[in-house]
Amino acid sequence: MYVVVICIKLLLQACIDRASEISRCLMRLVALSKSGLIEWRRERVTSSDRTQERSAVPTSVNYHFTRQCNYKCGFCFHTAKTSFVLPLEEAKTGLKLLKAAGMEKINFSGGEPFLVNRGEFLGKLVQYCKQELKLPSVSVVSNGSRITEKWFKNYGKDLDILAISCDSFEEDTNRLIGRGQGNKNHVENLLKVRNWCKDYQVAFKINSVINRFNVDEDMNEQIRLINPIRWKVFQCLLIDGENAGEEALRHAETFTISSKDFQKFLDRHKQIKCLVPESNEKMRDSYLILDEYMRFLDCTQGRKDPSKSILDVGVENAIKFSGFDEKMFFKRGGKYTWSKADMRLEW
Repeated sequence: MYVVVICIKLLLQACIDRASEISRCLMRLVALSKSGLIEWRRERVTSSDRTQERSAVPTSVNYHFTRQCNYKCGFCFHTAKTSFVLPLEEAKTGLKLLKAAGMEKINFSGGEPFLVNRGEFLGKLVQYCKQELKLPSVSVVSNGSRITEKWFKNYGKDLDILAISCDSFEEDTNRLIGRGQGNKNHVENLLKVRNWCKDYQVAFKINSVINRFNVDEDMNEQIRLINPIRWKVFQCLLIDGENAGEEALRHAETFTISSKDFQKFLDRHKQIKCLVPESNEKMRDSYLILDEYMRFLDCTQGRKDPSKSILDVGVENAIKFSGFDEKMFFKRGGKYTWSKADMRLEW
C-alpha cells in the first residue's frame, strides 16, 4: 500500500511539472503571437504609408518656369530669386515625365511667363503639351502686360485657359499694390486681353489676391461685365523667404488680412457664381508647385523647401517631398471642367 501511495504521489508531481511546462509553453506562444501581430500590424502600417507615398498623382501641376517679372506686387509669393530658365528641350522632357506619371493639367506661371523670349518659350511649351502630350488642359497665369495678338494667332488654339491677375478695378489701388509698370493701365489691358480670348477661343479667368488695400472694394459690376469662367479669390498668404522674413525680396506683412475680413469680402460677392474662394488654409498645401529647376516645393512649414529635380530622380521620388495635400486639392475644387472642348462656351 505504501508503495502505491508513493507511485501516485510521483505520478501527480510529474503531471504538475508537465502542466507547468505546458503553461509556460502556452505563455510563450501567446507572447510570440502578440509580438508577431504587432510586427504584422507595423509592417501593414508601413506598407500603407508607402502606398500612400506612392499614390500621390500629379493630376494638376503648376510649373513656374521663370521667377522674373516686370511687376513689383508687394505680396508676391514667388519672387525673382534667380534668373534661371531650363533649356526648352529639358523642360519638355520634364513635362513628358509628368504626363507619364498621370498629369492631366499643366499651368504655366512665373514670375511673368510672357517675358522669356517674348512669349515664344511659353508658346512652344503650350503647343507641345497640347499637340504632343495631348493633355486635356493647358493653362497660363499672367499679369497680361506682355501678351500680344500675334501670340494668340500662333498659340491660342492650343491654350485652354488664360488667367489674368487683377486685384482691383481702381488703377490707384493697382499701383499701390505694385501691379503695374509705367503709365500702362492694368484694367484697360485686362479688357483687351479678355477680348482676344473671345476672338481666339481661349477660356478667360481672373485671379485676385485680397489684401488690406482692396479688401473693402466692391467688384460685382466689373466681374459680371467681364464674365470669366472662374474668378479665383485668394487670401493674401505669407511664405517665409519669399514675401516674409529676412531673406525675402518682398515683405507682405503689411498686406495681410484676417480670416474675418476675407469672409466679409466673400460675402459681399456671394452672388457671383464663378467665384472660387481660397483661404490660407485651403491654398497652402493643395498645389503641386514646380520651380524653375523642376523641383517640387513643399510649403507645409510656411516656406518653400525644394525636392530634388524630377529630371534627376523622377516624378515618383520627387513628389514624396512636395508636401502635397491631395484631399485638400479636391476639397477646394482643384479638379473641375478645365478643357475648353468640354466647356461649351459661346465664343
